[in-house]
Amino acid sequence: MNQDSFSDQQIMDILSLRTVAVIGMSKHSSKAAHYVPKYLFDNGYEITPVNPNAEKILDISCYDSVSEIEGSVDIIDVFRPSEQISTIIEECIEKKPKVIWLQEGIHDFESEELARKAGILVVFNRCMLAEHRRLNL
Repeated sequence: MNQDSFSDQQIMDILSLRTVAVIGMSKHSSKAAHYVPKYLFDNGYEITPVNPNAEKILDISCYDSVSEIEGSVDIIDVFRPSEQISTIIEECIEKKPKVIWLQEGIHDFESEELARKAGILVVFNRCMLAEHRRLNL
């Protein structure tokens, strides 16, 4: 699977944004959908979990959907299968984040194009934790 074409500097600029909603955040500490946002939280990011099956994760209240989050979000980080991305991106576009970040292995070109046309940057097939570490941020 390909990856977006952002330069290291562009990824650093994206990672300088600090408010992150995490769709599919897990309450299970062994899953990437838990330890990646926990790493971000531990590194100063404001995390908002989106998981309809949990009340709190990392002692932070969960939302059932992105549309329920009050206020703005810089980055929407997605931990859901590629076949769910079209519905998720439609909802994300309504929230108007600066960036939609699709974790490793997640890609849906047509849906990503819709987000780009709405003025939203789309990072795909990359891990926020791995990029943060790789760039020594």
